[in-house]
Amino acid sequence: MDRDEVRELLERVSSGSETAEGALRTLSQGPLSGAGGTGAGTEDLGFARLDTHRALRTGDPEVVYGAGKTPEQTVALLEALRRQPGRRSAVATRLPDATLEAVAETFPGARIDPVARCAAVGGQPAPRGSVLVVTAGTSDEPVAREAAFVASEFGCSTRIVRDVGVAGIHRLLAVRDELDAADCLIVVAGMDGALPSVVAGLVGNPVIAVPTSVGYGSSFGGIAPLLTMLNSCGPGVMVCNIDNGFGAAVAAARMTRRMVRADTDTCACADAGTDAPVPVGR
Repeated sequence: MDRDEVRELLERVSSGSETAEGALRTLSQGPLSGAGGTGAGTEDLGFARLDTHRALRTGDPEVVYGAGKTPEQTVALLEALRRQPGRRSAVATRLPDATLEAVAETFPGARIDPVARCAAVGGQPAPRGSVLVVTAGTSDEPVAREAAFVASEFGCSTRIVRDVGVAGIHRLLAVRDELDAADCLIVVAGMDGALPSVVAGLVGNPVIAVPTSVGYGSSFGGIAPLLTMLNSCGPGVMVCNIDNGFGAAVAAARMTRRMVRADTDTCACADAGTDAPVPVGR
């Protein structure tokens, strides 16, 4: 369960549509004790200790990092995540080919992106806020697809604008309106890594820059674009690690979630006839 789901549960208790005992039973089956585990908020699978409490602490459940795990281990972790109460999907990233095949066979309804090397099992949350993923070139596609996949599973309406790198600046200028319309931008680039700085100079949206390991020898496997992005002249650029589409997506989803909630609370306050916005805290 994530924080929104716990809040809904508490509101049902407050309204009388749910008993305190029923709410306690729901919580005890989820984030407050590991189902079959050895400690509060965990489920011990022997090879891994699943964090079942993370969604309540942070708003987002644990995600399975598939690299270095066997297909059987990844499947077992996804099954354990699906046993937890709540509506959020179980997500795995960086999946080898054999694991992608195992997930598809075990979970027939799974959403799988072989380019992103990601999979998700279970229902998607209703989208709140929009994230636009922007790529400098086609070679950045795997990292961009990872970002888009995770952002969608974390509750964002997500699109990708492809191949608008600075080598042909007119391509970027042609999509400026799309950039401006998004709540948050994830800008993915290798080579010289200049694209996020240019984007930040065109629009006022939050920009999360993701350097990729795409480039010739002097890009040093993504270090050159990473340093360019860290030294960006464009204000407001936040930088993730090399090829870290996952981290960028989580950051973008959390920001857009806060934005949408703040807008909703402010509108509710205006409807009530007061000038002061309702405090937004978690």
